[in-house]
Amino acid sequence: MSTLAHTMMTTARSADSGLAGPGELDRYPYAEPSAAGRVSAPSWEGAESDLGRVGRRPAGSRGRGLHGQLVQQLGQMIVSGDLGADRPLVPEEIGQRFEVSRTVVRESLRVLEAKGLVSARPNVGTRVRPVSDWNLLDPDIIEWRAFGPQRDDQRRELSELRWTIEPLAARLAAGHGREDVQQRLADMVDIMGRSLDAGDAITFSRADAEFHSLLIQVAGNRMMEHLSGIVSAALHVSGGPVTGCDRPTDSSLAHHGRIVDALASGDGASAEGAMRQLLTALPDVDRVVPGPREVPAPREH
Repeated sequence: MSTLAHTMMTTARSADSGLAGPGELDRYPYAEPSAAGRVSAPSWEGAESDLGRVGRRPAGSRGRGLHGQLVQQLGQMIVSGDLGADRPLVPEEIGQRFEVSRTVVRESLRVLEAKGLVSARPNVGTRVRPVSDWNLLDPDIIEWRAFGPQRDDQRRELSELRWTIEPLAARLAAGHGREDVQQRLADMVDIMGRSLDAGDAITFSRADAEFHSLLIQVAGNRMMEHLSGIVSAALHVSGGPVTGCDRPTDSSLAHHGRIVDALASGDGASAEGAMRQLLTALPDVDRVVPGPREVPAPREH
């Protein structure tokens, strides 16, 4: 087994056992709110009880600090509809509810404002913005939508967007002939093959995510390169049917291998065709029954 494959598989097994691997984002469980728990009035009542305990999480729920956790919690509440459009967000009230300082609240609201989720105006204060104003291409918002009530729409939209981006990216990448990139892509296919044999779905998924992200980055289109984060977010949504490798198979592995072969021979049409075949194998999101989920940990902001 190559050193690269061994490293990825070891890291994945550490994550599966609950131990943090090198550079790994911690995760903690997210209980989906019931219909009865929705906030229909300008009040914090009805929100999940754990949301008021940001400052005293159990040891098993490792986070990225109060700031990152508050961004995560408020973002999820906004995206899920618990905090509806035009809902006022009073910093003092948030600070008391989540037991954090004004500085933490202020910086968290700035992050949410940059994502288009809230707006702050003089004499008006901070309010939740309508969905039409959200930056729906933001990786955090993609993840929050994928684990909330809008999960089916989010996954369908991501799948459709991948159909638009990735076949063209594969065609363009075939014309660049960078041996180092082709070797890296081949390494990812090798790791996916070894992890498939070992029954290691976590490593398979991580190698898959790097494969698709790298392919977009080397397409030679700088605007398209900025979209690689969208595909990465789609591929990292736990249990998401948009991954193409939701259930790792020999067929999926073979499609990846054909893409690599086409890139090596500079055959853009074949690379595009192989990518379309891979995306065609995606599960039908309309027939997927959602199961237990885990929300990725807050990103560094």
